[in-house]
Amino acid sequence: MAIQHPDEQAPLKQKLARILDEARSSRASHLRKLKDLSSLRSSTPTPQFFTAFSQTLTPVFTTQRRIASVERIVQFAAVFACLRDPNDAESSDGFFEMFLRFLIGGTTAANRTARFRACQIISEIIMRLPDDAEVSDELWDEVIDCIKVRVGDKVPVIRTYAVRALSRFANDAENSDILELLLETLPKEQNPDVRKTILLSLPPSNATSSAIIDCTLDVSESVRKAAYCVLASKFPLQSLSIKQRTIILKRGLADRSTAVTKECLRLMKDEWLVKSCNGDPIELLKYLDVETYESIGVSVMEALLKAGLVKLHGGQSIKQFLSSESNTTEGSSTEPVDAEVALYLRTLCKHLQTEAQAKGSDAAMTSGTEAAVYASEASDSNDLLEKILPESVSEYIELIKTHIDAGQTNRFIARQLLLLAAMLDFSDATNRKVAAVFVLELLNSPLQHEVDEDGNKVVIGDGISLGGERDWADAVFGLAKKVHSTQGVFEEVVLGVVAELARPCRERTADFLDWMHCLSVIGLLLEHTQSLRWIYGKSIEPSEILQSLLLPGAKHIHLDVQRAAIRCLGLFGILERNLSEELIKQLRLSFIKGPSLVSSMATKALMDLATWHGPHEVDKALNRDLLSQFRDHAKTIDPVDWSDTNEDFEIELIDLLYAGFDRLDFSKPSDVDDGESVHAVLAEGFAKILLLSENYPSIPVSSHPLLLTKLINLYFNSKTSDFQRLKQCLSVFFEHYPSLSVKHKKCICNAFLPAMRSMWPGINGTAGGSNVIVSNMRKRAIQASRFMLQMLQAPLYPKETEQVDENVDKNLPDQNEFDCGEEGLAICIAAEILSFQKKKNAAEKSYVSAISKILALLRFRPTEQVPIKLMRRLLNRVSEAVSADKEVVKEVKQMAERLKASDESPDEPLESDQARLLLEKLDLQLDIDDDECAPEVEPTPLPKSTKPVRARRRTRREKDSSEEDEDEDETSQNTAAPTIPVMASVRTQRASKSAALSKMVSSIKPVKIDDDLEEGEEDEDEDDESEVTSEDESF
Repeated sequence: MAIQHPDEQAPLKQKLARILDEARSSRASHLRKLKDLSSLRSSTPTPQFFTAFSQTLTPVFTTQRRIASVERIVQFAAVFACLRDPNDAESSDGFFEMFLRFLIGGTTAANRTARFRACQIISEIIMRLPDDAEVSDELWDEVIDCIKVRVGDKVPVIRTYAVRALSRFANDAENSDILELLLETLPKEQNPDVRKTILLSLPPSNATSSAIIDCTLDVSESVRKAAYCVLASKFPLQSLSIKQRTIILKRGLADRSTAVTKECLRLMKDEWLVKSCNGDPIELLKYLDVETYESIGVSVMEALLKAGLVKLHGGQSIKQFLSSESNTTEGSSTEPVDAEVALYLRTLCKHLQTEAQAKGSDAAMTSGTEAAVYASEASDSNDLLEKILPESVSEYIELIKTHIDAGQTNRFIARQLLLLAAMLDFSDATNRKVAAVFVLELLNSPLQHEVDEDGNKVVIGDGISLGGERDWADAVFGLAKKVHSTQGVFEEVVLGVVAELARPCRERTADFLDWMHCLSVIGLLLEHTQSLRWIYGKSIEPSEILQSLLLPGAKHIHLDVQRAAIRCLGLFGILERNLSEELIKQLRLSFIKGPSLVSSMATKALMDLATWHGPHEVDKALNRDLLSQFRDHAKTIDPVDWSDTNEDFEIELIDLLYAGFDRLDFSKPSDVDDGESVHAVLAEGFAKILLLSENYPSIPVSSHPLLLTKLINLYFNSKTSDFQRLKQCLSVFFEHYPSLSVKHKKCICNAFLPAMRSMWPGINGTAGGSNVIVSNMRKRAIQASRFMLQMLQAPLYPKETEQVDENVDKNLPDQNEFDCGEEGLAICIAAEILSFQKKKNAAEKSYVSAISKILALLRFRPTEQVPIKLMRRLLNRVSEAVSADKEVVKEVKQMAERLKASDESPDEPLESDQARLLLEKLDLQLDIDDDECAPEVEPTPLPKSTKPVRARRRTRREKDSSEEDEDEDETSQNTAAPTIPVMASVRTQRASKSAALSKMVSSIKPVKIDDDLEEGEEDEDEDDESEVTSEDESF
C-alpha cells in the first residue's frame, strides 16, 4: 500500500472535522451527518478514510472530562461504525474491522483516558450492533479477550464499560466463561457502580439467582435497589424456590433504606401479587410456606394491609372461607381450613382491631366533626371485625377442636385460631364457662409422641414447653389468661391441673412422658405468674412442687425430663425471695456432672439467678464458705480438675461458671436449642454481666479483664463460626460496651495483652500446629488486636445528666485517668516488649512485632505530659528490641517524633519518682534507670537511592590524611538527612519527602536528577491523579 503524504489527507481531515464538530453540538443533526459521513466513506478508499477518521477522532481519547459534547461524538462514532451501507457493504465491513482493531489497541494503552474511551466506544458498538451483523469470529474473539482483561482494570469506570460490553455475551452458551468471570468478579468488586453494572448484566438462571439474591445484602443502597429491580424483571415467582422467596421478602421489607423497601413492595405487588396471584393475598401466602416461615408471612400481610392492597368488604367471614375451601353441606362449618387462610384471618383481625383502637383514641383526643369522623371509622372497623370472627364462642371452640383432632399436621392452623381469642369477648358467664372447660382440656392434653424402629417413644417438639412448642404454649396462655382475667384465678386453675398430673409422678407410676407433661404445665405457670404468693394456699404448695416434682425430676434417668426440671428450677428460683439451698446445689451439680444437653440448661438457670439475685446471694444460699480466685485478685486463674466430679467444687458461682470455658465437651453444639453450646450460653451471660457491671458490685473488678479476654477469644475462634446467636450477641456487646463507661475502656486496656498472649501460638503455652494453622492463628490474633484498638478509640455515649462542655472532648476518657486511655495501653505494651530477652524464638519475634505495630498506632493526648515523657524514654529500648524488623523500627521512630512534638518541654527529663508512681498505677514492674543515659531515638532518615552515585572529579592538589578525614566528615554531614521539626499534625509521606528535599537543596549543592527518577515521579503523579471525572456527570 502506497504511503500518502500528510498534505494529501488534509482536505479529507477537514471534512471529517467539520462533520464531527457539527455532530458535537446537537444530536438532532446526527442522522443527516451520518449520511454525509457514509457518502464520504464510500467515495474514499477504505485505508485512507480510516487513517483520516482515526486521526481526527484522536482528541477524544485524550479528553478526561465527560462533558456532553464529547459524549455526543462518542455515540456518533459508535453509531457510524455500526452503520452498514447496503450499496457499499465491502467498504463498510472493511472500515468496521479496521476501526475495531484500532480500538482493541486503545484498550491496552498506558494512558487511562485512552483505555476508558476505547472501552466506552467498544461498549457502545456492541450494544448497538444488530443481531444479523456479519463479523468474523476471529475478530469477536479478539474483542472479547481484550475486554475480559479490562474487567480487572484499576480504574472503576473502565471496568464498568468493560462489564457493559460483555453483558451482551453473558447469555450466550458458547461464551460461558464470560458469565463465570462476572460471577467471580461480583463479590470481589469494591466499587458500587461496577457491582451494579455487573448485577444488571447477569441473565436469569439458576446459577445467577443466588448471586443476585446475595446482592440484597450489599452495603450500597443503589446495588440493593438494583437487585430487586433485576429480580422483578427477570425472575418470575414460580422460578424461585420457597427459601429464595422468603429471603427476598425478609430482607427487602426490613431494609433500612426506604427506597429499597419501596422497590421490594413494588416487586411483591406488581410482579408477584398481581401477575402471578391475580391479586389474591392468600394465593401469595401459598407460595411462601407460612407453616415454616410464619414470620415472613406475617410481615407480608402487614405490609399489604398497611399499603391498602388487601380488599376488605363486609361479606368476609370464617364461614365464607370454610365453604370455599371445602365442599361442605350447609350446617357443616367445622371443616379444616388451610394454613394460609388461618394466617390471613389472624393478621387481618389483628389489623382491624389495632386500627379500631387507634381511631377510637384519635376520636377521644379530638372534638367536633373530626372526632365524629374518627369514631365512624373505628365503628366500621369493629363492625367488619365482628363479621369476620365466629358468631359465638362455642362455634369458635368447635372450630379449634376440629383442627386439633385432625392431628399434628393441623397444629399450626389450630394455633393461629387460638390467637384469635385476643379479639373475642369473654365477659359473658356462659361463654367464659365454655371456654374454661376448653382451657382445662388444653392443659390436660398429653405431649405428642411417636415410636421409633426399636419401639421407643420419642417426644415430638422441644420437650419442655406445653404441647412441645413454645408458640403453642404462649397461645394457650393467651386464651387462659383472657378467660381467667381475675387476679389469682389463672394460677388456681393451673395448679389444679398440676395436682392431678403430679399424683402418678409421686406414686412412681408415671413414665417419662407423664413427667414431661407435668413439668411443662409447671413451667407455663412459673413463667407467667408474677409471684409465689399467688401459689400459696392452692391445690399444691410451692414447697411441695419443689420437693416432690422439680428436684426428683432433675435426678430422673431420662435426659429430657432433667432438662425440663432444671428449666423449672431456674424459673422457681427467680420467683423466690430467699434462694433454697437444695435448688442451688442441684443446679450446680447438674452443671458439673450433667451431659452437655443438661449442662446447657443448668448454665442458663445459674446465669439467670446470678443476674436476677446477684452472684453473692446465690453463693450465700449454700451456707458455707467458698473459695474464689477472682476475689483474691488473681491475674491468672488456675484451671479446675473436671475429672474429679465426686462432689461439688468448693468455689463461688462466678469461678465455677468461668471454669466452664476450659471444658472441651462444653464447646460442642447440642442438638437442641438452635445448636448452641455451653460456651455460647456462658458467653452470653458474662456479656450481660460486663455490660451491667455496676449492678453487680459483688463481682471483683479485677475479674472483668479475664472475662473480657474469654469473650474476645470466643468471638475470634474458628470453632464458633457456626454459632450464629453467639456471634450476633457478642457483636452487639462489643459495639456498645466500650462506649458506656470509662471503666470499660480501662478493662479493654487490661485485657489487651492477656488476649493477645492467649491467642498467639507459641506464647504462654498456646498450642500451634502446622504452618497453615499457625499462620491463621496469627492472622486472627492481629485482627483481634486491631478490633480491641477500635473499641478503645470508640467515643463515649453522652449522659443525659451531664452538662455538655464544648471544650471537653467526649470521645476521650478523663484526663486524670490516663490508664483508661491509649497512654496506659501504650506503656503496658512497651513493658511487654521489654520483658522478652534479646534472643527470641520465632513465635516471640512475631508476637513482639505484632504488638509493636499496635503500639505505633496509639495516640497520646497533649495534656498527658508525664506519660509522654515516660514513653519517650521507653521507646529507646523498644527500638533496640525490635531492631530486626526495619518496618517496625520505622514506625517506632515516627511515633517518637510525634511524641517529641507533643512534649511541651522536650529537653526537661522525667523525674524517676514520677515515673515510678505512674508504673505503680499501671501495676508494672520495670527498671527505667538505664533509660536516663540512653540516646534519643533518631528520626526516620530518607530512603537511600538505589542508583549509584557518580564519583567526583579528583583535585590535582594532594591532601594529607587529616584533610581527607575532615572532608569525609563534612561530606557525611552534608549527605545525611537533616533533622526535620515535626509538627503537631502528622504529615503525609509525600509532604515529608518534599520538606526533606527542600532542606537538602538549601544546604548542599544541587544535584542533577536522572531522567529515570523524573519518569518515576511522573508515574507516581499520574497514579495519584483522580479518576476520570466530570463536572457535569460522574461515573
